[in-house]
Amino acid sequence: MAFECNQCGDCCSHLGLVHRIIQDLGDHRYVVRNEYTGERTTVTVAPGMLSLFNDRRTLVDRPEACPFFRFARENGKGYCCVHATRPEICRDYGCWRILILDRDGRRVGRIMASRHLASEDSDLLRLFREEMALHAELSDSEWDRVIIRMVHAAGYRVCR
Repeated sequence: MAFECNQCGDCCSHLGLVHRIIQDLGDHRYVVRNEYTGERTTVTVAPGMLSLFNDRRTLVDRPEACPFFRFARENGKGYCCVHATRPEICRDYGCWRILILDRDGRRVGRIMASRHLASEDSDLLRLFREEMALHAELSDSEWDRVIIRMVHAAGYRVCR
């Protein structure tokens, strides 16, 4: 099933913990560093998004939001002001609830909203299968905490 964004903003509301502006190049161009992988991306605020980008109320309401994410007050929808030049992690996004990284910061798995693990890492898949059955009855928030502890204990890192 294809992913369709409804512009709720949940995905971008904590990406300020991942994306850091490390350089302002002028003309609304910025260098962004992924705090987990070290990846650097040059992004540009789209001309049609300048007034929305300059409205910083979203960042007051959601201080952990991506520095380029804004809610439009007139319709309540969330917008990426650098969508055309956004970082790779944003391009790959498909509504994961937990992103799993290996020790070197490489993405090795994504837990989707339905508690499904998308991964090709055989150790992670085995660990996940073994633990899933033990915790199926937990609420989503409790389940997430258990899975995150399990993943950390196995030497992986997570992004939420």
